[in-house]
Amino acid sequence: MARYDVNPLGLTPDPELLAAAKAAFAQAYAPYSKFHVGAALRTPDGQVFSGANVENASYGLGRCAEQSAVQAMATAGARTFTDIVVYADSSPPASPCGACRQVLYEFAPDARVVCVNAEGEVLSGLVRDFLPHGFRLEEREDGHAVGTE
Repeated sequence: MARYDVNPLGLTPDPELLAAAKAAFAQAYAPYSKFHVGAALRTPDGQVFSGANVENASYGLGRCAEQSAVQAMATAGARTFTDIVVYADSSPPASPCGACRQVLYEFAPDARVVCVNAEGEVLSGLVRDFLPHGFRLEEREDGHAVGTE
């Protein structure tokens, strides 16, 4: 089998984040798609938050692993992260979906992303690489919000 390796930054999954992503993967609730995903991220102060995909019979109400990890981080009061590992058993490694890319960009456009599978195949880059020309609202001095890239 050809090794899938799109890794422009030469990143390898952080062992602590990989272990947390694998643990979350094992807890994924995916009775409809049967596609389990786990994610774990680290904040600048070293806290680790993980999440799994959680599906729902009303498909639009499901949550991806990346979003679950970000929600856990935000609920704990953190507002940014430096690294995220996404783990799935697919080949090539599962990449964050479009909605997840936007959620990740909101909190950390320059964070490192490492997508990995059980075979060790890697897809990596910065959040902004996964969502070129991403959109964020930033407050101006006059109190109004403006969209920025």
